[in-house]
Amino acid sequence: MPVVLRTNSDNPDFKKLTDELDIELCRIYSTNPEDYEEYNRITGLSTVVLAYENEEAVGCGCFKIFNDKAIEIKRMFIVEEQRGKGIASSILAELETWAKELGYSKAVLETGKGQPHAISLYKKHGYQRTENYNQSDVLDISVCLEKVLQPATKNA
Repeated sequence: MPVVLRTNSDNPDFKKLTDELDIELCRIYSTNPEDYEEYNRITGLSTVVLAYENEEAVGCGCFKIFNDKAIEIKRMFIVEEQRGKGIASSILAELETWAKELGYSKAVLETGKGQPHAISLYKKHGYQRTENYNQSDVLDISVCLEKVLQPATKNA
């Protein structure tokens, strides 16, 4: 079972994993890192989650404020040899829990048509397709999803 850690965007493991994510996205979409750098750059963010297996960083994700009620899930990535083990689900659950603790009631995210496994993951966790909020999607590859974050219930 992975160890999930809340951290920030200054964490060197986050930088390493997001660099790997950028390489993978460029391979999938035949693009260059510079094409999306302004949209994918994450700095000064205090809402980053990392997953570790045997003290090795194997996955990441984060969120930033989308509006006064919603957060946007960003930079979800699991190293290839660790996929299929539930690590992404653990990271996503931690991000959602953290967002609810901060008072947010909705999560939105953008992924791409070339990432069917990511789309399946999000749908499995209750995300539904929504209107594309990425106005810069010139390649028409974006898939936008959203989910209402249910408040935590207290056990009686």
